[in-house]
Amino acid sequence: MEIAVVGNPEFTLGFQLAGVTHLHNPTDIDELAATCRELMSNNDIGIVVLDSRDLSRLPERIRDQVNLSITPTFLGIGTEEDNTLRESIRKALGVDLWK
Repeated sequence: MEIAVVGNPEFTLGFQLAGVTHLHNPTDIDELAATCRELMSNNDIGIVVLDSRDLSRLPERIRDQVNLSITPTFLGIGTEEDNTLRESIRKALGVDLWK
């Protein structure tokens, strides 16, 4: 399984330098939603990393699908506090490791 990264070029650059090859730079919210839908149906992708700001901008229906997706697992990271990783771990393990 591979890692995909979704975000603006500044966000994806570090991942590109680390060797990640599945990089997506959507330019608007519609393209972001289409990219997320495409990645959800790709069986080769195990983890999708995206900017937490982009995750919060997704339409509610797509955001719910992303949050419920196990394979691939979507991880929102960024400078803002985000509980996406915490919720993903809780879903996968069935326990909250932060308690």
